[in-house]
Amino acid sequence: MLMTAAIALLGFIILASLGFVFTSGPSSSPALTKRTAAIGTRQATRAKRQKGAAKTPEERRKQITEQLKEAEKQERKKRLTLRARMLYAGLTPNITQFLIYSAVLGAVAFIVPVLLLKMQILFKLLIGAGAAFAFGYGVPRWVLSFIAAGRLKKFTEEFPNAMDIIVRGIKSGLPVNDGLKIVAKESSAPLGPEFQRLVENVGVGMSLEGALEKMSETIQSPELRFFTIVISIQAKTGGNLAEALGNLSAVLRARKMMREKIKALSSEAIASAGIIGSLPPAVGTMITVTRPEYLAPMFTDPRGQLMLLGGVVWMTLGILSMRKMINFKM
Repeated sequence: MLMTAAIALLGFIILASLGFVFTSGPSSSPALTKRTAAIGTRQATRAKRQKGAAKTPEERRKQITEQLKEAEKQERKKRLTLRARMLYAGLTPNITQFLIYSAVLGAVAFIVPVLLLKMQILFKLLIGAGAAFAFGYGVPRWVLSFIAAGRLKKFTEEFPNAMDIIVRGIKSGLPVNDGLKIVAKESSAPLGPEFQRLVENVGVGMSLEGALEKMSETIQSPELRFFTIVISIQAKTGGNLAEALGNLSAVLRARKMMREKIKALSSEAIASAGIIGSLPPAVGTMITVTRPEYLAPMFTDPRGQLMLLGGVVWMTLGILSMRKMINFKM
């Protein structure tokens, strides 16, 4: 009885922890978030203008720090909402439909262990609850984060080319809006459709800065934030926009080169982590296929089941630790 209870408890912990792991979305560097919030958050800029009459430089620095912290907190809350995640993934934010699908998936994940496992009903309910949480809450949100990460990667790779198109259009005498239309027409998804919506918003009377801010609701990209800042500063102070955008394109390409360099330098560690993480399951599968009787007690005996669950826990912790070590953020 004690062994069966331990097996059920470990199964519940594993499945629930998987739900929490799957729930985590695409993370961004804290330093990068702080930089972009410091130079591009409209709320912080508006608050600084309202409270710009501080008495001493020390008080002004304190006010600015508090405003940046508040802006960063609001931006983090916005990214964690379900609607924001669906927008980042390029989906129509239909919250009700998403919750219905998640509930159906969670119900199926709850029923399967209850029907298939051979143990007391209480333990089966515990494992079913863990599976329902993991597959009903964690997996759908993980899928959204995965789609959003792929979409953001494609956008970031094509964005410097869009800057070059706009710069060449400005140098040849075209207005900025015509350059944006060319980008919307010639670029592939997701860059082209996003710029098409940008052009449509500008066409109905919205300012370019406001349209870019609205575009940031569907693309959480630092490169887009830099572009918004350049356009905003140029609109207020004037200057050579072609030169500013040309410099921005060079900076974005340098950031891309740095990311590729980091990826190349960390490729050995990533390959080693993949081999180490896949080796125990691969060896176990090979032994099971060649000599099933050798590992049969691990699946039939309660002690073997407990050892398997313990191994899964330690493997999960090890894989997460290795992922943390090789996850370089820029």
